[in-house]
Amino acid sequence: MAVTPLLSEYDLYLLNQGQHLQSYDKLGAHLTSLNGIAGVHFAVWAPNAEYVAVVGDFNDWEEGMHPLNGSDSGVWSGFVPGAVVGDRYKFYISAQKSAFRVYKADPYAFASEIRPQSASLVYDLSGYVWNDSRWMNERRARQSLTAPQSIYEVHLGSWRRVPEDNQRWLTYREIAPELAAYAQQMGFTHVELLPITEHPLDGSWGYQTVGYFSPTSRFGSPHDFMFFVDTLHQAGIGVMLDWVPAHFPKDEHGLALFDGTHLYEHADPRQGVHREWGTYAFNFGRTEVNNFLLSSALFWLEKYHIDGLRVDAVASMLYLDYSRDEGEWLPNAFGGRENLEAVDFVKRLNTVIYEKFPDAITVAEESTAWPMVSRPTYLGGLGFGFKWNMGWMHDSLAYFSKDPVHRAFHHNSLTFGLLYAFHENFVLPFSHDEVVHGKGSMIAKMSGDNWQRMANLRSLYGFMFGHPGKKLLFMGCEFGQWDEWSHDKSLDWHLLSDPAHRGLQLWVKDLNTLLRKESALHENDFDPSGFQWIDCNDSAQSVLSFVRFATDPADFLVCVCNLTPVVRNNYRLGAPQGGVWREVLNSDSEHYGGSGVGNLGALVTVAEPLHGFDHSFVMELPPLAVLFLKPSL
Repeated sequence: MAVTPLLSEYDLYLLNQGQHLQSYDKLGAHLTSLNGIAGVHFAVWAPNAEYVAVVGDFNDWEEGMHPLNGSDSGVWSGFVPGAVVGDRYKFYISAQKSAFRVYKADPYAFASEIRPQSASLVYDLSGYVWNDSRWMNERRARQSLTAPQSIYEVHLGSWRRVPEDNQRWLTYREIAPELAAYAQQMGFTHVELLPITEHPLDGSWGYQTVGYFSPTSRFGSPHDFMFFVDTLHQAGIGVMLDWVPAHFPKDEHGLALFDGTHLYEHADPRQGVHREWGTYAFNFGRTEVNNFLLSSALFWLEKYHIDGLRVDAVASMLYLDYSRDEGEWLPNAFGGRENLEAVDFVKRLNTVIYEKFPDAITVAEESTAWPMVSRPTYLGGLGFGFKWNMGWMHDSLAYFSKDPVHRAFHHNSLTFGLLYAFHENFVLPFSHDEVVHGKGSMIAKMSGDNWQRMANLRSLYGFMFGHPGKKLLFMGCEFGQWDEWSHDKSLDWHLLSDPAHRGLQLWVKDLNTLLRKESALHENDFDPSGFQWIDCNDSAQSVLSFVRFATDPADFLVCVCNLTPVVRNNYRLGAPQGGVWREVLNSDSEHYGGSGVGNLGALVTVAEPLHGFDHSFVMELPPLAVLFLKPSL
């Protein structure tokens, strides 16, 4: 079978060395011509195969029609004349020294059939005309550490469906303008998508990836997904992808036992199997595997203008004993539990991304106390831009789930996070993981009757937006969906006919607006100079108060949280500055479904020192509420 000049010896050398970071331009299926004849060049890495052929619509799936040429590098390649865009195909692989015979989807496929079918599709990514130059030119400033970031986490298959058409999904092109308009209206800065890389099982939500270069065909074509990203960018909304390099499923057509051997995964189950998830773990000690994953990460940033990657399950990569009992894991060369090969991979991943796309961001879902996750690699860190603050999330939810009568004894659950708040560049997440598997929805986690639950949830979000760190909220949480999230149906948008749910949604919108407007709430998220307690010790009344400072120390806001259902009359609190202060937001406002207790929109300080300040407020603290105060000009 003829080979085109598409794949050179130098390409093969770089692939084996793990240095071909745009390998998606060489491996897989690419339209080209040979001797004036149009067709497709196919290439696949299968070093332990004895025979590889490409089968598909162009040869009636005959295994002997188009055998590929092997090479010392382990890459098999060849040209199929007459193959065209839209042709379905797979690689037929026969392994050495075994009876292994299998049809594999293309690991580098740009498009795939919709499940339960599993063939790859020949596709040409060229030809889309992007209209997001303004966003791309502004992206560095919009995604800096000092910029406001409020991320709306979305599962595309269940954000909104079409009830008139048997509850079908919206396509990329249908959902794009609706989601862009909603995110813009609500004041979110970014949308983060649960994995849209091709996956065979809906119930995995995309976390069991098969197509690392293929946006799922459930919602349309690759060009349709480009339109989706482009549309959000034109609305001023960034797009982040949840990306899964930690593990992959065992489906026969996928990466597992790809050429009859454990090629992408470790052969030893003590390193290669995630028993908790029923998946395989990547072998980060193999250069070609690292090359594959690095290329995948860069692919989405280059071809689809993706603004950042949230890297899933980082802890499972870093620790050899992750979710494994004694005797079920192998220590590293120094006898430790750290996966040194995975650590090297993660550092290289972040180094390469920030080198080639310095205005993009990476975010680690890392659930342990691994140090310096979001610090540069040249300082010894892992190199991520941000890290999810799982500890803050768990502590906050535990506190707000308790009856207020008991909160005085758990005050430290809300104050403890400030002891480490500036150790990393944290994102404060209330993600999909917190509203599934029997954990209950966000509103269902709150204590009290329905009114108190809504008030608690408004307070929780107010505390979140006052607290240092970028923000992330899963879809449906912004309006208080009662049911746990289900990937099989639309969000319960009908709840917005209830004023209480509309009020919560308006509160989140106004919090986003305040976050973007007030520099004090975002410029110093990762600098201790941006935060100062006023009083963190009033556990008896479950009241917290603190100041947030912008880079200019004369620009600041005060946040006060009363986390019991008791109105605190004539409550005195130290004031960083004397004079008139505006009550810029009050979660107990009737606009949000509250009781309407407040300070008539303004406060005047008195010249009585308190909490280390020369002035103090005497205020009305509304029940289960958060106030944001700002000195008048």
